[in-house]
Amino acid sequence: MITKVIPEEKITAVLKLIKKSSKIVIVAHKRPDGDAIGSTLALCNFLIGQGKSATVILPDAIPSFHSGLPGAKDVVCFETQETEARALINECDLIFCLDFNFPSRIGALEAPITESRAKKVLIDHHLNHGEFTDVIISHPEIASTCELIFRLICRMGYYPDMSLETAQCICTGMLTDTGGLAFNSNSPEIYTIISELLKKGVDKDAIYRNAFNNYSESRMKLLGYVLYKKMRVLKEYHTAIITLTHDEMLRFNYQPGDTEGFVNQPLSIDHVFCSIFIKEEKDVIKLSFRSQGDMDVNIMAKELFGGGGHKNASGAESHFSMEETEKIIEKAIPEYVK
Repeated sequence: MITKVIPEEKITAVLKLIKKSSKIVIVAHKRPDGDAIGSTLALCNFLIGQGKSATVILPDAIPSFHSGLPGAKDVVCFETQETEARALINECDLIFCLDFNFPSRIGALEAPITESRAKKVLIDHHLNHGEFTDVIISHPEIASTCELIFRLICRMGYYPDMSLETAQCICTGMLTDTGGLAFNSNSPEIYTIISELLKKGVDKDAIYRNAFNNYSESRMKLLGYVLYKKMRVLKEYHTAIITLTHDEMLRFNYQPGDTEGFVNQPLSIDHVFCSIFIKEEKDVIKLSFRSQGDMDVNIMAKELFGGGGHKNASGAESHFSMEETEKIIEKAIPEYVK
């Protein structure tokens, strides 16, 4: 039994918008992870199966280890296909905004999306959200946006029509946003949904291997370098900090997505309950926060850098230098890690 988490009036509203629309665009956040990619492709595959013209537009490229998902080859990357993306947005009459809570999280796509006259639907599971869409489906208590997509499709009455391709994409996001069902996965309903996906023919083990055991040799060497050379453990605060510069990434032939999961590694140390990964990119410092138990890193990400996410997994951006960002973190840790 799966409870009706999404209010009925929102299910009805989304169904009406889909039926009225002919051209649909689906977008997700910058540097898309498994849940962003899985949810957009799942919804896109479903809509195409219902005879709709649907296209996924992402701010930047899909990491190579997710490029084999059904429909991934048809994704339009705004960074390299801006003209095509703008044309699709201008022509569409419905936009789905998946796995992000504020339009700033879609980078250069923000202006085209927010300025579009198309109806918009937000489907997300992060804490808080902006008021930039016509329908808002926001449930932070749900482990992944992919789970919300499954619930939406079922509540609209289309589970019998759900294709294997849609189910594969949903399973990918559910697994990646729970670390392979290792965290944020104590809800029995997650396993009920996984069971329903298996009935569609999904090979969960293959999806796990593709998501977690499908990296390049360069990525593995970068991980070894990070753990040996760039990780510092502050034992008195049960916290680990990892820093990585742009030049260091280039030394290891960095590809988009190569640092995915690095922030989780220190949590394997028996006395570490908080992990912070600080990564220097071309024009911004990216921060990832992870924790275990009652440690709420969402508060730290929000108050220090205006970021956010979930209690045990959050992110932020810093426009200070790497050195300044690290100093801010170190000064704040005694206050936040108690």
